[in-house]
Amino acid sequence: MTRVSSAFAFTLALCVTGFAVAQAAAPAPRVHIADAKQLATPLPYPYDEAADANAAVDAAFARAKANGKRVLIDLGGNWCPDCRILAGVMDLSEVKPFLDSHFEIVSVDVGRFDKNLQIPARFHVAKLTGVPWLIIADSDGQVAASSYEVTDEHHTKPQAMVDWLAHWAK
Repeated sequence: MTRVSSAFAFTLALCVTGFAVAQAAAPAPRVHIADAKQLATPLPYPYDEAADANAAVDAAFARAKANGKRVLIDLGGNWCPDCRILAGVMDLSEVKPFLDSHFEIVSVDVGRFDKNLQIPARFHVAKLTGVPWLIIADSDGQVAASSYEVTDEHHTKPQAMVDWLAHWAK
């Protein structure tokens, strides 16, 4: 290979690598606590039980379109300890600005799996098998993730929860 073609190949490789990095998930912020037991208490009640869930979700998608973000729909109930822990982690001073810069967030109260179930159904979730259930969608409604794994046995530590969320940041 000639020196010019080698330089071109190197430059092309850098451009391709840079494009791939630009398309990758945003790096997660470092969480200052190691365990959920270190969250400030009382833990938040993140779900407005009287909210119009349809209007809240529609408004989040409108904001997402206007701001070039994804929508993060948090389905759960105030009775659920994992839901409240996730809300506490998402509200940490180093996490909240990160999430706000990448997502339009809407919390939807699903009661005890008997309320606002039209919201998960709208995103092809036939049955919630646990909460908090997160749906992450592009502003056009295309689902990128739909799961309750954010608080499963692999994501019990605050940093693991934030890493999971950051994976879906746009």
